[in-house]
Amino acid sequence: MQILRRSTTPFRRQLLGYLHIRPNLYRPSSSRGTDMEEVNDFSKHIPYFARGEVVKGFGRGSKQLGIPTANFPIEVVNELPNNFATGVYYGWARVNDGEVHKMVMSIGWNPFYDNVKKSMETHIIHDFKEDFYGSTLSIIILGYIREEKNFSSLDELIMAIKADIAEAENQLNKPDKLVHKENNFFKDPK
Repeated sequence: MQILRRSTTPFRRQLLGYLHIRPNLYRPSSSRGTDMEEVNDFSKHIPYFARGEVVKGFGRGSKQLGIPTANFPIEVVNELPNNFATGVYYGWARVNDGEVHKMVMSIGWNPFYDNVKKSMETHIIHDFKEDFYGSTLSIIILGYIREEKNFSSLDELIMAIKADIAEAENQLNKPDKLVHKENNFFKDPK
């Protein structure tokens, strides 16, 4: 069953009832209260579609981690359903009218950095020649990799992100995920 929900904001969501969860990567979080019931509840929002302008983030992705991210403004973050669990996700992304690329996204407070505001940070698995602040980023979230968690060192965080990227690439090569690369959402600029 497919449900299309349009809001009065310029952002659009489409909901379909499935979610990929790797049980060996999911561990309940005591700090944010995420449990398997919440994960199953927010799964009804997958795939999740979002679009917005790329804004400057915290400046850590490229500089500290060597893993650049494109950040959504708070208005897009606030459009997430209340029961959309924080964590790391995978899906497809497009900048303006460019090619559609694989992506991995962190949604949450990034405990390693003790963020005070929730963010949606997208790492597009592609080498861009220059920054694209002010561009329109369109994403489709297709699955959940793991909960957000704290790390004891920057190297441990980088290793986890690289593992997330590898998992995203693996999942997005599957036929049921690959078909979303051609989704009409990427062809519709509104």
